[in-house]
Amino acid sequence: MMSAITKTSKIFRVLTHQYSPRVTCKRNLNLQEYHSKDLLKKHQVSIQNFRLLDSSLDSKVLSDFKADEYVVKAQILAGGRGKGHFNNGFKGGVHLTKNPNEIVNLAKNMIGHKLITKQTPKDGILVDKVMIAESVNIKRETYLSIVLERAYNGAALVASPAGGMDIEAVAEKTPHLIKTVPIDIYEGITDKTAREVAEFLEFKGPLLNKCADEIKKLWQLFLKVDATQLEINPLVETDDGKVIAVDAKINFDDNAEFRQKEIFALDDKSETDPREREAEAHNLTYIDMDGSIGCMVNGAGLAMATMDLIVLSGGKPANFLDLGGGVGQAQVSTALKILESDPKVKAIFVNVFAGIVNCALVAKGIVAVCKENLPKHPIVIRLEGTNAAIAKKILEESGLPLHIVNDADEAAKKAVALAESK
Repeated sequence: MMSAITKTSKIFRVLTHQYSPRVTCKRNLNLQEYHSKDLLKKHQVSIQNFRLLDSSLDSKVLSDFKADEYVVKAQILAGGRGKGHFNNGFKGGVHLTKNPNEIVNLAKNMIGHKLITKQTPKDGILVDKVMIAESVNIKRETYLSIVLERAYNGAALVASPAGGMDIEAVAEKTPHLIKTVPIDIYEGITDKTAREVAEFLEFKGPLLNKCADEIKKLWQLFLKVDATQLEINPLVETDDGKVIAVDAKINFDDNAEFRQKEIFALDDKSETDPREREAEAHNLTYIDMDGSIGCMVNGAGLAMATMDLIVLSGGKPANFLDLGGGVGQAQVSTALKILESDPKVKAIFVNVFAGIVNCALVAKGIVAVCKENLPKHPIVIRLEGTNAAIAKKILEESGLPLHIVNDADEAAKKAVALAESK
């Protein structure tokens, strides 16, 4: 379960689908499934009962947990777990069992092993926790989410009686099965709105009121945790007359971290690329890809344009590192170190078009780190904008083997040629 992307560069990459990341793009706050269930439970939203097993495999946590059937789920930040496989040959990251004595054995086959799915790296992700939840007999699946929507200048409630599937596909193929309701932030979700949405979700009789109550509880959760998105897929009707949130994805406003310290303390960075973590620590944005040319840029638009130039020149970006605005000399030096630490990189292309950014500071940062340790790879630099002439002079007088190219197209071609020559 993952939080909101605040860096524009990441949004650009996700929306365009142009470049192939080596791993699934992770947002700034990563919560495992059991964390989200904990939040739902704390705010009185109806969920399945569950327990958690870690590497200790202490079965005592299951002693008071009774169910007709159990769901055993590996906890990683990736989808497709049920159809995945482990590096020890065990099949499936999600299992059903009616025998409580089988739970620990199933967990043994998952914990300490890497789960490989369509959304993980090729080598998979190490599982260190397994969630055991009460299985529910689902009679019907629906979809419900609350999301901040720019078109409404605030929150909107999105509902569909077609739950348990890709909501984008539902919207495209059967738009009449989608209901969107703008929410007045002061008025909130009223009893009338909650009932209307519950009716649209085709809950009837006593379940109509139950669903309406769940909708109002979800709204209160959305407000109290500073969420930007709260997606329940599916919100189910069970055969014994319950309305239960079976799965949840919660995105949070990163700017509200000072109010939500307990939630942000749950951030699971164990699956995040170490280079991404280091970049974030220095207020930089790093995205890993599968090419051979490292890219240092400033701004999302220039990042996309730079990668396009590389591809058009016959190369592939290995990554990109967005300096953002107001970057300092030390951050530039750190950025170059991060790019050089990528074993895929054979050449580096620095492409900066400065407005707020100072080209002279960028040049000083590059020179400082290269004098500290001579660059392992050829570096092509194109700097334009604020103090570009001063920056070029700094680079030229450094005596370092840097390739300074004024034209962006030519610079990209140079970077590709140098990468191919290695």
